[in-house]
Amino acid sequence: MHSSAWMEYSTWRNAPHSVSGTLRVWPRFSSPQLHNERDLLVWLPASYSASQRSYPVIYMQDGQNLFDRATSFAGVEWGVDEAMTQLGDEGQEAIIVGLPNTAQRTQEYNPFPHFWNGKGDAYLAFLTDTVKPVIERDFRVLTGREQTGIIGSSLGGLISLYAFFARPEVFGFAGAMSPALWPGRGAIYDFVHRQPFQPGKLYLDHGTREPSARRMKTLLLDKGYRLDADLRYVVETDGEHNEAAWARRLPEALRFLLTR
Repeated sequence: MHSSAWMEYSTWRNAPHSVSGTLRVWPRFSSPQLHNERDLLVWLPASYSASQRSYPVIYMQDGQNLFDRATSFAGVEWGVDEAMTQLGDEGQEAIIVGLPNTAQRTQEYNPFPHFWNGKGDAYLAFLTDTVKPVIERDFRVLTGREQTGIIGSSLGGLISLYAFFARPEVFGFAGAMSPALWPGRGAIYDFVHRQPFQPGKLYLDHGTREPSARRMKTLLLDKGYRLDADLRYVVETDGEHNEAAWARRLPEALRFLLTR
């Protein structure tokens, strides 16, 4: 790690938190594409400090909800740190980059300019052209598309699914948890339909108490993705649209996407 801008999360936070493991933060990281700033979060596997190996990397949206109850929506975190620690015990390790949302969340996670003034392409340019080079400079991450993933929920799931097809040279796997597929009257369906098949792995889920993603599952199957081979589709009975539901389903999503 080279940049002095990175801090230990516990030092930066200087308050009670629920983070486990090693979490670093770059406060107020600036985006030239979006003309705003946010804190970048990087969680490192337990073996990171004791080895010289490089790791797969997953970029995750709504970063403030991933690791710490103190910063998460309604005080419920995804438990990414605990889930990754569990997977590490199983031999599956990865570096997680959390990008907190901003006041422009609905624009940044929406890739369709004709709806809500979507700025999703600019957000992906920020992620791939500004954040990713810094992560690859300062941490030992594998840089191939097969080792680079993106995950999000709701609108974060929309932009993650979009990223897999819009930037296939960057992302080789993606997770869309309870994705919001309705913006622009479901414009994502036509977009995915028009894109060529991209090799990789996709995870898609929803609960029975929220809008279904079954139509997207069918579209992906029609494109050639094979159920439980390169596409995992999960429906949680009584699952709702909230952080607690995504935390419950996250370990299975990570395990599927990271298994090679």
